[in-house]
Amino acid sequence: MSDPAFTVIDLGGTTLRTARYGLDDDTVTDIRRVPTDGIAAHPDLPVAELQTRVLHQVAELAAEAVERHRSTAVAVAFAGPVSADGRALAAPTVWGGPGEQLPVRHLLEERLGLPVVVVNDLTAAVWRYVDPADDQPFCLITVSSGIGNKVYRSGEVLLDTEGHGGELGHWTVDTSPQAPPCDCGGRGHLGAVASGRGALAAARRAAHADPDGYARSALAATAPDPELLDNHALVAAVRADDPFATEALRGGITALASAITAVFTAIGIRRHVLIGGFALAIGPRYAELLTAELHRLGCFGLTPEEIRDLVVLGAADDDSGLIGAGRLLAARTPAAPLA
Repeated sequence: MSDPAFTVIDLGGTTLRTARYGLDDDTVTDIRRVPTDGIAAHPDLPVAELQTRVLHQVAELAAEAVERHRSTAVAVAFAGPVSADGRALAAPTVWGGPGEQLPVRHLLEERLGLPVVVVNDLTAAVWRYVDPADDQPFCLITVSSGIGNKVYRSGEVLLDTEGHGGELGHWTVDTSPQAPPCDCGGRGHLGAVASGRGALAAARRAAHADPDGYARSALAATAPDPELLDNHALVAAVRADDPFATEALRGGITALASAITAVFTAIGIRRHVLIGGFALAIGPRYAELLTAELHRLGCFGLTPEEIRDLVVLGAADDDSGLIGAGRLLAARTPAAPLA
């Protein structure tokens, strides 16, 4: 008889991942990645068609994974707000927006014939970083295709039953007429400014505004045409402390630092854990730039030493949503209220 297992799925704006979560050893294996069949792959398709494509993709891959893993249940970590009954309320980085609310849990249970839990991806990821021996509150922040956050405090993730809470990526930080567009259809949101996609757009705008500066930068060596620039080149240049690339990133860093100071001053959270493909790809340099900006802005009531400890990097892999979804499903029955 095989070890008991769940199938866990992490649906992001760029990548969809499936994995086997082993209940006996608390690990994920058989991790498989494919591009998400959403707005990043098909930017010109209408929202309703993207919703259909993405849900079909999730259902097909889930069915294949369940058979391989001989799973008894499925957990989906979803890039957007999710209600307690498993409805996807929005998914800007996956299918734009806003679109109809999608009953993801119900539709997958019908297709798979198994219990399914659908939670926000950050809600799932939180449970990887909960330490039962030290129940310190913290804010988990992802900087990836978009930006999201969740606050953990006193044994729970702070959300209402409709899944609201933890959407700093849609906080408006730029009210100017030329504010960059967000995937949700708004403008000037934190995600549009400070996410991986936002940083890349900022670097391209900077290149067009200062072509000579761009030509002297490490970015131009990889992509002489700024429109061919990608995040891999931007990450490498920032890691190498290229002045042009770092300055292009700075506007987003400032906006994110402002968001962190808002979380602290509003509810006193002193620990902010950074995950997400873009932030973790830059690594310690990203945390260093963000901490420097927190020092510059100041944080009411904190000493410089305390500000230095506000931000830490999460695990270097990108498995937090998968591991957290497995732990959450293992700890609660499928009927438990989740969001």
